[in-house]
Amino acid sequence: MGSDLPDHPVCVLDASSYVGFWILKGLLSRGYSVHAAIQNKKEKKIMEMAKEDDTKLVVFGVDVLDYQSILVALKSCSGVFCCLDFQDPYDEKMVDLEVRGAINVVEACAQTDSIAKIVFTSSLTAAIWRENICSEKDVDERSWSDQSFCRKFKLWYALAKTLSEQAAWALAMDRDLNMVSINPGLVLGPSVSQQNPRSTRAAQMFENGVLAYVNVNFLVSVHIRAMEDTSTCGRYLCFDQIVNTEEEAVKIAQGLSPLISLPQSYECGGSEVYEERLRNKKLNKLVEGTAY
Repeated sequence: MGSDLPDHPVCVLDASSYVGFWILKGLLSRGYSVHAAIQNKKEKKIMEMAKEDDTKLVVFGVDVLDYQSILVALKSCSGVFCCLDFQDPYDEKMVDLEVRGAINVVEACAQTDSIAKIVFTSSLTAAIWRENICSEKDVDERSWSDQSFCRKFKLWYALAKTLSEQAAWALAMDRDLNMVSINPGLVLGPSVSQQNPRSTRAAQMFENGVLAYVNVNFLVSVHIRAMEDTSTCGRYLCFDQIVNTEEEAVKIAQGLSPLISLPQSYECGGSEVYEERLRNKKLNKLVEGTAY
């Protein structure tokens, strides 16, 4: 494996987010050298990992609003996994913070000569929310959530992911950067409800056939594959399973409370099946022939 690894380290920013932490672990297990850029300077697990292996892992404290701190973390890196996330509750202030952070990261990449690729972690919620979702047959990589709809229903997390991803794409194209985005569904994994609290309109997503989840280990594999594969481009909706039966919806909600919740009417576990609208053929082509 060592001969296939890049000569320069890769950066994970923010490595103290839930997805970022697991990407960091996945990279280290594959032999990568990593710059772990963290906003949470109290992240003890990452600091301890660095003490155990200071030849492969270097930790940098960053502030996504401090452009210079991002430049320091990116120095000499060949690629960056940008996985910004903030603790609930998301509000309008958090939306602005995430957008500004995404712009700073992409601009810092443009100013770092060694960066060859950006893998940007967005969300499925950046593709599914709009007035006419129930009438659309397919939701795929071409789909975007409507900003006005998100503001109307105070879907601040979805708005943050939509606006930050769009801003990142606009700047990446303007700066002629090689970028791909991964848009995961609800992320499942160890301690997810404690470490990655995330409010979501699960009932409405379920009824519209767009409630889907992804195991964090598979999500990590997709991220690394997207970085390594030179043919990757554009967006990738990433999920393991679409939840379209009441039985499965209740099971997921019970296991992830308070991460998601469903109305009392669903607790009976009925048999109604909702039509699936999500499509991820593009992702399937990316992971074809690889181990899950």
